[in-house]
Amino acid sequence: MDPVIVVGAGPVGLTLALALARQEVPCVVLDEGPGKDEPRASRTVVLREDTTALIERLTGVPLDRVGAHWAGWRSVRRKQVMREVFFDGTEPVPLHIAQHVLTGVLRTALADEPLVKIAVESRLDGMEQESSGVTAHTRGPKGTWWRGSYLVGCDGPRSTVRKLQDIRFPGRTAVERHAVAALRTELPWYNEALLHRMPPWRMSGPSAGEVTARPLPDGVWRLDWLLPPGKDLVTPELLLTRIRETLAGWSGGTTPPYELLDTGVHTVHHRLARRWRADRVFLAGDAAHLHGSLGTHGLDEGLRDADNLAWKLALAWHHGPHEALLDSYQTERRAIVAARLRAADQALPLLRGGGGLRSYVPGSARGHDSLLTDGHLGHGPLGAPGAYADSPLAPPPLEGEVPVRTSPGSSVIDVRVTAEDGTFVRLRDRLGRGALLVVLIAPGTGVWERRHWVSAGIMPQLAAAVMALPHHAELLVAESYPGAAAHTVLLVRPDGHLVTALGGVRPADLYAAAEAAVGGPAKAQAEAGATAGSR
Repeated sequence: MDPVIVVGAGPVGLTLALALARQEVPCVVLDEGPGKDEPRASRTVVLREDTTALIERLTGVPLDRVGAHWAGWRSVRRKQVMREVFFDGTEPVPLHIAQHVLTGVLRTALADEPLVKIAVESRLDGMEQESSGVTAHTRGPKGTWWRGSYLVGCDGPRSTVRKLQDIRFPGRTAVERHAVAALRTELPWYNEALLHRMPPWRMSGPSAGEVTARPLPDGVWRLDWLLPPGKDLVTPELLLTRIRETLAGWSGGTTPPYELLDTGVHTVHHRLARRWRADRVFLAGDAAHLHGSLGTHGLDEGLRDADNLAWKLALAWHHGPHEALLDSYQTERRAIVAARLRAADQALPLLRGGGGLRSYVPGSARGHDSLLTDGHLGHGPLGAPGAYADSPLAPPPLEGEVPVRTSPGSSVIDVRVTAEDGTFVRLRDRLGRGALLVVLIAPGTGVWERRHWVSAGIMPQLAAAVMALPHHAELLVAESYPGAAAHTVLLVRPDGHLVTALGGVRPADLYAAAEAAVGGPAKAQAEAGATAGSR
């Protein structure tokens, strides 16, 4: 069967290619560039805990070696500390990393992956679809035709794939603008991110009264100044003055020594593609959505796009058309991003309105701070990872379903599990292999050798039920899971989202849930595939 064509060699496209290769699906990545990214210290990304774990699982590289986990977060208004958060291991910690470093980690992993070919200096300029595949044409020094089973456009805001498929991309332009600088210096606090609203010192030039400082490795900081609406020019001289004023304001009036590494202006747009799937063509990342205001981070959602799509494409590539499963990619991911955009659009007038009676309402400043903190730290409607609560892959009501801390459709909590070979691993380490995960909660199994309990109690019955499932599944055992009673059985998708939790071994319920999770009965899938082929 033909490989999957991935258009675009940014973090989303490279992550998707790696995720497919890990599930034994060959890929061709069309990279319009020379095969490496220009180092830009001011172009950085913040990853949440689950997307950090995704990259680490795919590449085998601990990202804290090349990025910075924040020690804490402070929000200040004028001279008053509004909120402080110290990351002590009890909650997820954001990771801040330069984008070219992240891309380099992914490229290094792909260099050793025989199933992935990266075609450099290959810019897409045409494509054709048939019922059996996709043909893409590239121009450049080695312009040629490429044949693929599916094609995924990960080619950014100006996506050629999206334009060739005539998919609309409505939304808002220049929702926010920030002047950005990356510099090496020593600030009065260590490794803590800071949001400073309405700083007490005077700022030269246009300013909306907000500056953010986020640490990177080796004493480097990224500073962002929110700019007022409009198109005021940010000159190099103005930016240097802004840097000196800000550093002096934080350091008691004297500007500390600093080394300026990079500058830029970052403009945030809010856009959402009308469709994310056109038969065998898909969109992901910035090609499908643009957001990032109020401290949120668009790349994080793009990586979740790749994680969601990879296992579905892999199943269809190995086992034939699974139209309901492939359709669920758009349904699940577009709903999450649309909700994020709605939340930001609702909060923007409140947070950026600038005065009025709302400014004098008691507690309004603290409420504004909470909204911004949610965006920066990945909490609440602005920042928390979404749940596929209304997914078309959700099973019907099951008699044996029981509640646990994780609601169906949400990402599972990472716990220690015993694998089928008797080794102890983290639950997240078993994701992304194309298999469903069945996790039995069995207190005491962590202190006994596997040979003592693998044939005892309900294990033989559960193992037989797992073997009979309509899709390959791996049986794991955990001593505990938040909110789960002993003998609870969790069914987890390959991308780490909970399908259901059952009270005990219930083969019929487990089968029904697994069947729903992969898009429905095989007969229905075959009929859907025949219908799709006749279009």
